[in-house]
Amino acid sequence: MAPTGPITTPITTLLGIQHPILLAGMARTSGGRLAAAVSNAGGLGVIGGFQYTPDQLREIIAEMKANFKSPDMPFGVDLALPQIGGNARKTNHDYTGGKLDELIDITIDSGAKLFVSAVGVPPKYIIEKLHKNGILVMNMGGEGGGHTGDIANSVLIPAVVDVARKYKPPMLKGSTALVVAAGGIRNGRSLASSLMQGAVAVWVGTRFVASEEAGCSQAAKEAVVTCGFEGTERTLSWHDRPGDIKALCDKGIVPLEHDLDEGRDVDMPHLMGQVAGAIEKIQPAGEIVAEMVEEAVEMLKLGGTYLTAKSRL
Repeated sequence: MAPTGPITTPITTLLGIQHPILLAGMARTSGGRLAAAVSNAGGLGVIGGFQYTPDQLREIIAEMKANFKSPDMPFGVDLALPQIGGNARKTNHDYTGGKLDELIDITIDSGAKLFVSAVGVPPKYIIEKLHKNGILVMNMGGEGGGHTGDIANSVLIPAVVDVARKYKPPMLKGSTALVVAAGGIRNGRSLASSLMQGAVAVWVGTRFVASEEAGCSQAAKEAVVTCGFEGTERTLSWHDRPGDIKALCDKGIVPLEHDLDEGRDVDMPHLMGQVAGAIEKIQPAGEIVAEMVEEAVEMLKLGGTYLTAKSRL
């Protein structure tokens, strides 16, 4: 059991972590070293397993565990799954290459505490299998990078919390469903604000891109710390070809993959959230976690001073 940190929430208790800070499972960025660094710092390291084969997932989990300060550190696995239902985009496909069951078995056998599904919702039998093995399942605000939503964090999180309070998942033994805030999280003020909105933890992506252990390129890290507040753009494509892009998507063809197949020169974007404009330096992941927790504690204490003490007379 991990030592208790200064901020205890239902998620820290459930996952056995010190701090309510979860690493976002970012493709190519949230590798073994970064996931281990966040778990070692008292948060929850989450591996970004986008389009991983079973062997690749085993390798990245082994790399992470080799960097743990103790063998029983908690961690999570994030896989990209296609959206289920009639509203799925035509470009969605099986990102697991037909290996979902094997990837889930690896996740369970590895001892993961959390499973995260990006893009879509897992089939019901997968969720039931994960729950049966004691693994929580989690499926972001519009400020996030990568797979974004349309509603700003400050509006979305309280609304989702209101809905979540209506449900009591059997795995939580009487407690209501838990909400983890994502999008625009970079420091202790973001963490404290999210907790006050009703979330029980934060899901942090862009801030950890600018970490020493991140598996992305140095250019990607530098892009975050040099980005201004107007330096990010939320778009379905980064080419000045809206007609071509729409036509390809309508046919179920991913434009980027098509351009690469055609030998086009592609200027690959760096995925990041709007919060990049406020990030100024690349730091060790453990240092980022420690600073977030310290500032969050200060903010929560400050909030307490705003309450008027009632006389006992």
